[in-house]
Amino acid sequence: MTPLERAAAWLEEARRAQPEKEPDAMALATVGAEGAPSVRFVLCRGIDKRGLRFFTNYESRKSLELAANARAAVVFHWHSLGRQLRLEGAVERLPPAESDAYFAGRPRGHQLSALASPQSRPIGGLDELRQRVTELDRQYAGRDVPRPASWGGYRLVPTVVELWTRGADRMHDRIRFELRGGQWHEARLGP
Repeated sequence: MTPLERAAAWLEEARRAQPEKEPDAMALATVGAEGAPSVRFVLCRGIDKRGLRFFTNYESRKSLELAANARAAVVFHWHSLGRQLRLEGAVERLPPAESDAYFAGRPRGHQLSALASPQSRPIGGLDELRQRVTELDRQYAGRDVPRPASWGGYRLVPTVVELWTRGADRMHDRIRFELRGGQWHEARLGP
């Protein structure tokens, strides 16, 4: 099983074990042009042989940081399973068709919010944003909500995958996979 297959299996196990606890939530760390790191939680929208997908506003802080430095790291923490999953690597934008397909499958309220929100930029208040959503809902009554050009997906293409399992007396099991020369190299790390 490849490291990405193992990562996808762990995510699926977490979804089955704790569906009410946002098992898809992951901390996404990026670095801006000035070299300052920032981190926030986003939702993973799939892991496959190509990498890990997430979606956001292309004008958000995270997107601006990815434009300056197209590398990122993510970590999942599933406390009840005693597991953490870390991935590091390059980040690329998904093709528009893939972003369109994902957007079309989102709940209508999520679509309207994505269209209304100037993510990461100041707003006058939530009432202003709610009013904009109401206006957009009327505007698109009986029609599909279009994906905003400023919204879409990214793929993190990992070069590092680390599987961490909690152990008794802090003897945690850490297995790190690193992609070098097109081959995954495995190492067990001290806790």
